[in-house]
Amino acid sequence: MEPGERSPQQIRQALLFFVFLGGSLVCSGTWRYSVAEEMEIGSFIGNVVKDIGLGVEDLAARGARVIFDDYKPYLQLDRQTGNLILNEKLDREALCDLTEPCILNFQILLENPLQFFRAELRVKDINDHTPTFLDKHILLKISESTTPGTSFQMDSAQDLDVGKNAVQNYTLSPNPHFHLKLQDSEEGRKYAELLLDQPLDREKEPELRLTLTALDGGSPPRSATALVRVLVSDINDNAPEFERSVYEVLVPENSPLDSLVVKVSATDSDAGLNGELSYSFSHASRDIRKTFEIHPISGEVRLKALLDFELIKSYTINIQAIDGGGLSGKSAILVSVVDVNDNPPEIVITSLTSPIPENSSPDMVVAVFSLRDQDSGDNGRMVCSIQDNLPFLLKPTFKNFYTLVTESALDREKRAEYNITITVTDMG
Repeated sequence: MEPGERSPQQIRQALLFFVFLGGSLVCSGTWRYSVAEEMEIGSFIGNVVKDIGLGVEDLAARGARVIFDDYKPYLQLDRQTGNLILNEKLDREALCDLTEPCILNFQILLENPLQFFRAELRVKDINDHTPTFLDKHILLKISESTTPGTSFQMDSAQDLDVGKNAVQNYTLSPNPHFHLKLQDSEEGRKYAELLLDQPLDREKEPELRLTLTALDGGSPPRSATALVRVLVSDINDNAPEFERSVYEVLVPENSPLDSLVVKVSATDSDAGLNGELSYSFSHASRDIRKTFEIHPISGEVRLKALLDFELIKSYTINIQAIDGGGLSGKSAILVSVVDVNDNPPEIVITSLTSPIPENSSPDMVVAVFSLRDQDSGDNGRMVCSIQDNLPFLLKPTFKNFYTLVTESALDREKRAEYNITITVTDMG
């Protein structure tokens, strides 16, 4: 650090200039910048000088800097040039999971006088993940009486990339009995269905082994394979049926591990092996498999990982009941995670001016700070206050930013120091 240069912590805690309110604090419009994930630290992102409409010399004079909504230092502003420089390697999947586009919102703050500029950084996906099948071996039990044209849904391959870099195609090893048909899921991802072309004959060929390949849209494409093992069984003319097409449940986010989420139930009119049912998830994502488990016999769905409303608010779990003859019935569980007030409000001091001249005019900005509460609803609504009988006021500025300003002129001879307590309470 150069002599006289302030560390990020010092910048956050103290502002050594006087900040005066004047004009509009928040400029209209949003500046948009983009960067490909995994770019090297120090990469050039853009220049803010033209967007701000100021000279480069004004950036240092007015204390310009970048503040992201989550207070992470993704970018650094070079006040000598106005260049935005990448401050750390960005992993789009860690930042946004499957959400596309991946947008990081931030503000460019000019301290003296105080002014905000809205901006966003889009993190673009690169093809840095290979598709994977959660189950490398897929077992299908298909009756020899199954008519041609019947479809069998395959577990979809998982790919952390998005857009064209996600899974785009599936292929099946050549065989005389089946071909693939591609489908689009509700989330916009592709999955494959196995379609029967001609009848199976258990007496001639009791078992088939096929290779299912998933390919993403990268150049060159990345791929994954799974073995599809088809067991041909005797006739079974009744498929399982669930008592409900959709199970809707509410689960508090503070539910302990092994809590019962729901118990599903299906029936099958067949007798013996063809009437024995096994419950399982159907093409479930990695998040679902690590968070929930289903008992194959009882149909009880329980928690195997803790829930967090602030991370994931709901789950759609596709389930199936498969009888001993290989026929299946489908249903879905809609799990809504109920928020509890488990996050305290947070205060981050952005700038602080101290000491203050006793001849300062009213409305002088003493401090700028922001509030955050990760809970939702009333649990995330906050009330901010200071002590009574002080010559200071709190004023909301932009989003969750507040300023502490003087209410009237101060007199050092009457009182030389004030200790101000900022209290933030959520409505939970």
